[in-house]
Amino acid sequence: MTAATSALEGTTSVYGTTGSKNASKELNDRFLKLLVAQMNNQDPLNPLDNAQVTSQMAQINTVTGINNLSETVASLVAQFAQLQSLQAAQLTGRSVMVAGDGLALGADGGAQAGFELQAPADSVSVEVRDANGLLVREIALGGAQEGIQRFAWDGTTNSGARATAGRYTFTVKATASGREVDATALTVRQVEGVRQNAGTVSLILAGLGPVAYGDIKQIL
Repeated sequence: MTAATSALEGTTSVYGTTGSKNASKELNDRFLKLLVAQMNNQDPLNPLDNAQVTSQMAQINTVTGINNLSETVASLVAQFAQLQSLQAAQLTGRSVMVAGDGLALGADGGAQAGFELQAPADSVSVEVRDANGLLVREIALGGAQEGIQRFAWDGTTNSGARATAGRYTFTVKATASGREVDATALTVRQVEGVRQNAGTVSLILAGLGPVAYGDIKQIL
């Protein structure tokens, strides 16, 4: 192994493949100085051949190329985060669905929520419960396809009375040919703002706080 090659490998272990432009420039300068010194002090009886020089130049080019690629990827990630933040900002004031079992009954007597099925179901029902866990209303929805579905609750109880406005919870039960189908409850929340931190974008949802942008199941 030549001195220049050893120096190259040592420098690479220090800076890694994600070095900055300054680190890359320092690496190039150090390599070239060592290569020139090596050629000036080479053994006249055993000089460097073209293959050795070409191999060492290829190594420095590879390391430099990886550094440049890492910087390009980092720049693209930053640009993507900014674009995602701009898109998320447009959702302020709109309603979205995310995983959760909360159901808000408004003063107008109506509420909506949703669920996600992992497979088609021939029977789906929703049970709405109050803050004490007591069953308020059971809603039969019939069959449903795989994926995200929405449903509405008109605010009436099983007895036909009007439920009090406020917060409720719900569970979803789905079956296909008598077998249970996995169902995830989805709550509807309004977007109050957007937060960006360390390259990640979160939506501030009413009553829930920050939720990752990627966790939004559906925009209403």
